[in-house]
Parts: sequence; C-alpha cells; structure tokens
Amino acid sequence: GAVFDDIMTSAEPYYTRVGSGNVLPGVEEAVKLMHSGDVWELSIPGALAFGKQGRSASPGKPRIPADATIAFTLELVAVPGKDDEMLEELGLAD
Repeated sequence: GAVFDDIMTSAEPYYTRVGSGNVLPGVEEAVKLMHSGDVWELSIPGALAFGKQGRSASPGKPRIPADATIAFTLELVAVPGKDDEMLEELGLAD
C-alpha cells in the first residue's frame, strides 16, 4: 500500500514513446489499448511490473519487493501527432 512514485503532483505531463522501455511493461501494454482522454485504474502483476528483481530503495523512493503487484491510475491525455487539437486546447502544443 505504499506510494512509490507520484508524477501526478508535477505540473508537467509525463511523455514516453511506446517501445522505448521507459515505463513498466504493464503500463506500456495498457497505453497501447487506451484512447485519448481515458483514465484507467490498473493493477499490474509483478511479472509486468518490477519482476523478480523488484526495485532497490533510493532517495525518496521506497524499495519494491520482488513480484509485487503495482496499482496505478493512468491517464492518456493525448497522442502527439494524432491529437494535435487536444494538445493545443490544453496548452501543451509546441
């Protein structure tokens, strides 16, 4: 039940490219199924989260044990190049 990361407190959106490996495999799989504007509550099994190795503690981030199930709230705001109008409306366009 511990919070291990909370990017929602940041004013900046988190950008990632599908296939980059920058997010957990379970998050990457969910993003592929989402539509712009979707907000999903995810429960990601350990094998698609931090796996058998877990994650070591680091400053401000607790240790995550091996095979831990991770719960996320994931919002897909827009897909750059596909949702240009939405990005402009939100003030996120370049």
